[in-house]
Amino acid sequence: MIMKKTMKLITLATLMALGPLTLSAADADNGFRPLFNGKDLTGWKLRHADGHKSWSVLPGGILKNTVEKGTHGTDLVTEQKFWNFTVRYEFMTPDGSNSGFYLRGRHEIQILGDYKSGEASKTCNGSIYNFKAPDKFVTKPGGEWQSAEATIIGDRITVILNGVKIHDNVQCDQPTGSEIDGQVNEPGPIFLQGDHGTVSFRNIRIKELPKE
Repeated sequence: MIMKKTMKLITLATLMALGPLTLSAADADNGFRPLFNGKDLTGWKLRHADGHKSWSVLPGGILKNTVEKGTHGTDLVTEQKFWNFTVRYEFMTPDGSNSGFYLRGRHEIQILGDYKSGEASKTCNGSIYNFKAPDKFVTKPGGEWQSAEATIIGDRITVILNGVKIHDNVQCDQPTGSEIDGQVNEPGPIFLQGDHGTVSFRNIRIKELPKE
């Protein structure tokens, strides 16, 4: 028992020393693992193999999709599929930029640089896109990092944005647009919408949950 505790403490200390490219000690202890390693696109693929390669990895473990005016990028999809899980991530957009974080590749948590609007809607930042507006508008200004946590169990979705719960166990039994496919009762990938606008991500990590 003493040896086990000692090894656990050593592991957590190592994670803390490695800094932002790895999990926090709390995340590691709670069963989260990284989906993006902060170095390259291992474990990810373009949604369309012949699509424009708009994604790049920047210093500091930042995954950035750059879409110039008048052009389109390509969605980025995990090779692995998931069913029940909690996923945590940070993102940043310029004002007016549009992206999305898809659960199982079918349910979009909207990402939008709409701080100046100040209003919640079915298409605002943090909405379950075109399905449900967030309970509260908590978007930060363009150019600031925002934090999100989304949990999906069966067809129920809970989302915390910037420390505020904005969706609480919402039933969503349909795709929300631009989905991978319509198989809502099957596991699916995480996918990052890349065809609309510039967006950056970091610290993407996931914890798989038991099947209900």
